[in-house]
Amino acid sequence: MANHFFVTGIGTGIGKTLIATILARALDADYWKPIQAGYEKETDSDWVRKRLHNTIIHPEVYKLKLAASPHISAREEGVHISVQQIAEKMPPKNRNLIIEGPGGIMVPLNDREFVTDLVKFLDIKVILVSRNYLGSINHSLLTSEICKQKNIPVTGWVFNDQYLSYEQEIVSWSGIPKIASVPFDEDLDLMFIDKQASLVRAQLAAFL
Repeated sequence: MANHFFVTGIGTGIGKTLIATILARALDADYWKPIQAGYEKETDSDWVRKRLHNTIIHPEVYKLKLAASPHISAREEGVHISVQQIAEKMPPKNRNLIIEGPGGIMVPLNDREFVTDLVKFLDIKVILVSRNYLGSINHSLLTSEICKQKNIPVTGWVFNDQYLSYEQEIVSWSGIPKIASVPFDEDLDLMFIDKQASLVRAQLAAFL
C-alpha cells in the first residue's frame, strides 16, 4: 500500500520544502506542490528537482508569481483556487507521494476554503514541520490544536534546525509524536539530503 503524506508547518519560511525533499527521498516518493504562491526564477518544485534527480515531480495546479497568501496571489492574477480542482489533479495513488502545502495549516486558499479543507478533501495524513524561533512553541501548539479540532490525522513532527530541549516539550504538550530532527546546515546539497533521508527513513518506519 502506498504512503501519502501532506507536509505543512507552523508558518512560512520554516523549511517545509527541505523536509518534503528529505521525506520524498526517504520514501522513494513522488513530490507535488499543487499551489506555488510566489517565485521569481525558481519554484519550490525546481529546487526539489535539482536535489532529487530520480524523483517524479508533478506539476503545480496553480503557479502564482506574487509572493503572498495564495488567496491574495490568485485574486491579483485573476485566478480562483479550488480544492476540488486540486483533488482532481491528484497524482496516481499507487505510488508513495509527498504533498507540500503552502504556508501553514490555516492559510486561506480562497474566500471560503483553507489548507485544512484541502487536507480533509484529499483524505490524507499530515506531517507537521516546526522550527525554532521566538514564538514557535506557541505556533506549534496552535497548529496541533487546529488539526485536532478539524479531525485531521497527524503522523508526527519533524523538527527543522533542531529545537534541542523544546522538542520534547512540544511533543508532550501537543500529544503528537516526534518523527525526526533535521540539523541546520548551510550546504543543502545531495549529500546532506541523502544523509538525512537515510536517518529519517529508519525513524519513519515505525509510523508506516
